[in-house]
Amino acid sequence: MLIGGFQKFSLSDFPGKISSIVFTQGCNFLCPYCHNPELVEPDSYVTPLDEATIFSFLKSRRGRIQGVVITGGEPTLHEDLPEFLERVRKIGCEVKLDTNGSNPALLERIISSGLADYIALDVKAPLRLYPSVARVPVNTADILRSIRLVIESGIPHEMRTTYLETLLSIDDMREIAEMVKGCRLLVVQSFRPTKALDPAMLEQPTPSSHTLENLRAAVDAMGVPCETR
Repeated sequence: MLIGGFQKFSLSDFPGKISSIVFTQGCNFLCPYCHNPELVEPDSYVTPLDEATIFSFLKSRRGRIQGVVITGGEPTLHEDLPEFLERVRKIGCEVKLDTNGSNPALLERIISSGLADYIALDVKAPLRLYPSVARVPVNTADILRSIRLVIESGIPHEMRTTYLETLLSIDDMREIAEMVKGCRLLVVQSFRPTKALDPAMLEQPTPSSHTLENLRAAVDAMGVPCETR
């Protein structure tokens, strides 16, 4: 895999686990609010990190690092992702996979092989708005297939939507809730204008706590467990 970053220690990215985070390079979406532009824009890529260095660290912390988060960028762009996950699990670490759901074939392979212990699937928008939010053509059938794969897998999981008032409305969130019915949790992530793929997004305000509470209540009312972050 092409690895653009490695965070050795986190208490907040893998629910209930002390984890390390692997950031893959490359993404097939261009979401304007993306807070990892250096993993999306090829001109910003650093020299990929050596996998051997990462596994050496994980082995040295065996028993202390409980899990590894694989995020990006978009990890499922890398066809050797399953082999990487298998190596992580052989060390004794659990795996959390963050994905945008655009590669259901590889996601199904990972699920059926038992290589993920937790999955966070980003649901960008209602299907009709996917191209405008992702800013690329999107095969929305792939998104729906990934959603169903995760829900039906029995694996602990969450769906995640980044909320920005200029891109989504409360009715849009209701549509998203309908798409993910049956999921264990829908997380509404508040946009924070600290870093973004599109610099114009930095002028956008963070949603108020009142707005986020209204969103949570609207999603809960549809029978979908929801929390805001």
